[in-house]
Amino acid sequence: MAQHIGIGIGAGLVSALLFGVLLKATPLAILLYLVAPLPILIVGLGWSHKAALTAAAAGSLALALVIAPFMGLAYAAYIALPAWWLAYLTLLGRETPSGLEWYPTGRLLGWTAATAALAFIAIAVLSSPNHAAFDTQLRGLARTLVQVRDPAARPATEPRRTDAPQAEAGTPAPDAGTEPDATPKPGQDEAEVTRGEVADALARVVPAFAANGLTLLLTFYLWASARIVKISGRLPRPWPDLPSTAMPRTTLVTLAAAVLMCFAPGFIGVFGVALVGAFSAAFALQGLAAFHDRSRGRPGRGLMLFGMYLILFVTQGVALVALTLFGLADTALDRRRPKDNPAP
Repeated sequence: MAQHIGIGIGAGLVSALLFGVLLKATPLAILLYLVAPLPILIVGLGWSHKAALTAAAAGSLALALVIAPFMGLAYAAYIALPAWWLAYLTLLGRETPSGLEWYPTGRLLGWTAATAALAFIAIAVLSSPNHAAFDTQLRGLARTLVQVRDPAARPATEPRRTDAPQAEAGTPAPDAGTEPDATPKPGQDEAEVTRGEVADALARVVPAFAANGLTLLLTFYLWASARIVKISGRLPRPWPDLPSTAMPRTTLVTLAAAVLMCFAPGFIGVFGVALVGAFSAAFALQGLAAFHDRSRGRPGRGLMLFGMYLILFVTQGVALVALTLFGLADTALDRRRPKDNPAP
């Protein structure tokens, strides 16, 4: 037990260091920040969830003392506790008459999505306890993104240049009421209104995109850390059949509740939007697993899989929408799940 605590403290300090270098704001620092959850997941899967919890506490305390209390809280809410929780669920099992039954990968995928949404709303509340301030930040970020994507999104009028050449002698001066910049053009007003509407709409869906990406990252972290621990020979559970992953139908109820929450005011609505985005990623991953599962034994399976991944790469993830719908249908119809195994 003491050895597990020591390993957990070491892993927590390494993870905190990887998280703290984000303050450097360099490409290498961002890359190191992205792998910050791995040490906690590795000790959680290779030793015990108590070692992972020790790592989470040690890393949070170190950041709070060395940098700032807010950094410690942000690290705990966004990195450490989600990593510990997923490691705990992965090694969860129960004794059955037929042997030890490990926590189903379908339920684990659903919890990964819920964890991502919870992590996002936690960091949102920590950064801006006032929802009005948080909404203002989102709208400012959205307007910045719109201006970056559209170079024409600039103020309609510009200040008069002071270095303009003076009118030559004999040239009649323009009338006072006929300055060309005195009133903005109607077309410019309409364009500015359109850009404002686009920015407002983008601000409403930013939590969904953030939780969607975090779900994909957490899933990758869990897979990568499990592979590392398996190679070392310390993974307690056998490697699951990932293509057979299927979330239970209760996730559809959760998704429906999340859609209703989107219309609620305050952070409840933000949490609903984040849940929708997170579960969209989870259903896309299930659609990917179902495609792998249903293509087994078919001629040309390798070419089909290559074509699917090529489409995903070329469309920059747009095809994930089709995979999401496929995953939703797979959960609703529930045809891949063995009848004698109700909770894969």
